[in-house]
Amino acid sequence: MDEDVAVRLVGRTYVSETLLIDQPMIDAFAETTFDRQFIHIDPERAAATPFGGTIAHGFLLLSLLPHLHERAPRPTQPPIAMGINYGFDRVRFVRPVRAGAIVRARFTVAELVEKQPGRFQQTLDVELLVDGAEAPALVARWITQFVVAA
Repeated sequence: MDEDVAVRLVGRTYVSETLLIDQPMIDAFAETTFDRQFIHIDPERAAATPFGGTIAHGFLLLSLLPHLHERAPRPTQPPIAMGINYGFDRVRFVRPVRAGAIVRARFTVAELVEKQPGRFQQTLDVELLVDGAEAPALVARWITQFVVAA
C-alpha cells in the first residue's frame, strides 16, 4: 500500500448494514459468558427496571463490531492477507440497547500507519447506532493490524 492510499483512507467514514439484536442472541451471549444478570435474560423482571425490558450486554455489542465491519462498504484498499484485533484505546457504553433493537456501526478511519513493510496498524473511531435513537449506544477507538497480501 503506498502512502497515497493511506492518506486517502484517513478520515473516510462508512456505515455497516443493520443487525437485529434479539432476545435469542442476548440469551446465547449470556450462556457463553456466564453473565446471566436478569436485566439481560428475564423480560418480566427487566420490564420493572428503568430500562423497561431486557438489554444487550455491553460486551455483546462490542463483540459484534468485527461482524458489522465486515458488512460495511469499506474504502478500497490493497488485498489483505490477514487482520488481527490489537485492542481498544477507549470504549464507552453510552446507552442501553433493548432486545428487538436494530443497530448499525459507523466507522471512521482515524489513523493508518505502516508499522513494518507490508504490516499496517489502523485506528477506527466507531459508533454503534440504534435505529430511532439520537445518541450512539457505544463509542470506541478500535485498533487493528493487517498484513497486505504479497
